[in-house]
Amino acid sequence: LDHRPEQYRLPGLRHSIRLVSTPACRAVRAANEAPYDQVDHVMNYMFTNDGEIPGFNALGLALHEGGRMPLRLPSIGFVTGTVAAKVAAPSAVAGAEVMPWRPSIGVYLIIEEGQADASNLIDVPGVAGVWSIDGQPAPEPYAGDFTGSRITYCFLDKDPVETAKALAEHVRKRWESGAVRGLLAAPFFVVVPFDWDRYLP
Repeated sequence: LDHRPEQYRLPGLRHSIRLVSTPACRAVRAANEAPYDQVDHVMNYMFTNDGEIPGFNALGLALHEGGRMPLRLPSIGFVTGTVAAKVAAPSAVAGAEVMPWRPSIGVYLIIEEGQADASNLIDVPGVAGVWSIDGQPAPEPYAGDFTGSRITYCFLDKDPVETAKALAEHVRKRWESGAVRGLLAAPFFVVVPFDWDRYLP
């Protein structure tokens, strides 16, 4: 309720999603490679284009200096990319284009070396839609080049822990050939406003 609403002053910021992992979420991760094994929170920002990032950084610095970020966890790293594919399950009764804005209980997040189609994951009950994001070099001042990697968001409308158990078999099959390597495959809950203790580890 503090700095995140202020960030919507930026015309190029379309959306933001805050996710949290619980001990139960951690227990059903299908992939958990370093350094992603340290991830308990994920903050996702969606921009119209990467030219918006300098303004985002400047505003973030001003908010920090103004005391608008009283709690900040140490960062494991940054992953940047461009949306490559979107698909919605028929049961979602919403288009693939709007999946991040459709209310969800959580997200099953997959980070992989290599790129493979993830559209069949909508066949798993509880998955309302899937967005795949192709990695790219991170803009300044962030570090990392994720070219050749893929980040997949499965937007969930059923319990993330139970859905993760069903998804685990599907994602492991993706990696059997060795063409794609799973670095993180994990369920997360969305943070519930005004219910701040809910789902926190």
